[in-house]
Amino acid sequence: MRVQAWPRGDSSKHSYASWHTWETRYDACVKLGFAVPVSGTWARPANCVEIACKAEQLGYTSLWTFQRLLSPLDGDVPLLAPPYHSVHDPLATLAYLAGHTSTARLGVAVVNLPYYAPIVLAKLLTTIDHLSDGRLDAGLGIGWSPHEFEAVGVSTARRGERAEDFLNCLRAIWTDEVVEYEGDFYRVPRSRVDPKPVQKPHPPLLLGGTAEAALRRAGRGAAGWISSSRADLNRIDESVGIVRTAAVGANRDPDELRFVCRGVVKVRTEGDRAPLAGSFEEIRADLGELGAKGITETFIDLNFDPQIGSPEADPEASMRRAHEVLEALAPA
Repeated sequence: MRVQAWPRGDSSKHSYASWHTWETRYDACVKLGFAVPVSGTWARPANCVEIACKAEQLGYTSLWTFQRLLSPLDGDVPLLAPPYHSVHDPLATLAYLAGHTSTARLGVAVVNLPYYAPIVLAKLLTTIDHLSDGRLDAGLGIGWSPHEFEAVGVSTARRGERAEDFLNCLRAIWTDEVVEYEGDFYRVPRSRVDPKPVQKPHPPLLLGGTAEAALRRAGRGAAGWISSSRADLNRIDESVGIVRTAAVGANRDPDELRFVCRGVVKVRTEGDRAPLAGSFEEIRADLGELGAKGITETFIDLNFDPQIGSPEADPEASMRRAHEVLEALAPA
């Protein structure tokens, strides 16, 4: 957990240079990342590189994207919130950033397994792992949007079983010298699938999901768990506990797992107070509380602030606000 001593008053009024001189003590186990622009008007190539490079320079340890295929309509009325209305592909974005960054890990939170064939996703992720020289974190989910399942031509039935089969197939593609896989949903004929990933045995697999079955799946066999944008951060320790318990039941050390929180930050001086919404001082305190609840990594995500990550937002204003947040919340 991070413990910081801040001056009294609203620290958002102070410059990055001034608050950087204040006493700060950090627990190195809690890491801080930043989500790049992928949603709305600010999601432009130059902005993506600018935010990624500045985050890396300021010491953020990871850069993140997310997936949304479409924005379903009821007549002409969108069914989802503005941050979902215009979203770039997360893997293409990470591949682009691999050539513009050098130290930060590149994560996706998350891509949904049923939208791909295992061999296709394995090739995409392996390529990004090579382009980034082994910096990829593969966040995977099972999907929740019936409209997207319809669009990709996949049934929502037996999603959990399909995910288990997909993960087994993915691991076989990455680790077997000669791949020959036959599962209930997926198969790969006897083949060589090269190159293998830079990271051995493969990039870390971080599973999303909120249902208890999904949490247990992460504990049994993944490198960790990623929370969703709609997670109740006041109770996130309950989800962490389920994952850790499942790890113990699978004879795994729960302390070796990663617990990644999507930090939906909204800098506000008015309105209802919720975790990670408020002044910079309040948000910093919330980040420390997440560490106390078992979160090992949090990444700041402004894409889910409708004042930033929507098709109606002013992209220049969004970038100015993003730079303020980058500096004010930067790791010491």
